[in-house]
Amino acid sequence: MSAPAFTAQHYRATPSQEHPAGCAELDYEDRFLRRKVLTLKDGRTVLADLPKTTSLDHGGVLVTTTGEEIAIAAASQPLLAVTGTDMVRIAWHIGNRHTPCQIEAERLLIQHDHVIRDMLIRIGATVAEVHKPFTPEGGAYGMGRTHGHDHSHSHGPDSHSHDHGHSHDHTHDQSHDHDHH
Repeated sequence: MSAPAFTAQHYRATPSQEHPAGCAELDYEDRFLRRKVLTLKDGRTVLADLPKTTSLDHGGVLVTTTGEEIAIAAASQPLLAVTGTDMVRIAWHIGNRHTPCQIEAERLLIQHDHVIRDMLIRIGATVAEVHKPFTPEGGAYGMGRTHGHDHSHSHGPDSHSHDHGHSHDHTHDQSHDHDHH
C-alpha cells in the first residue's frame, strides 16, 4: 500500500475553500474517528490523524497539513424509516432510548436495530427499510452524536443512579429496561 496522498490533523465543521482537494464519503459509524486512512471518491487516500476522537459531520472538512480541505459527505446506508399517526409518541420512544435519529418532515430515520424496530411496531409505527445518507440530530451532547453522557440522573422519589462509570461509545446499545416513575 502506498503512502496516503494527504495527512489531515484538523477538522472544521464548515469549509473555508470553495473547491475541496477531495471528498471522503463515509457512513455514520465511519464518521466517528481519531486516526484512520480514508479512501477518497477519486481513489486517493488521506490519513486522518486528529488530536482526539471526532464526529465528522456531512459538510465538514478535514484540513490537510498543506492547508487543503477534504470534504466529508454522508454515504448512503441501510436505515429504518419510521412513520405513524402518533409521531410525538414514536419520537419520544426513540429519544428515550438515546437512538440517533434523523428528523424529516414526514418521517424519522434511524439505524437498523431489531429491538427498536419491534418496539416501534408494537406501539403502532410503520417501519420500512430505506437506503439513504444518515445525518442525525446532534442533541444536547454534541453535534452529530447523542452519546458521551452519563446516566446519573434521577427518576423520582425512589430514584436510583445507573451511572455506568464510563462514557458511551457510538455502538453501545443504550436501551434501559426500567420504569420511569
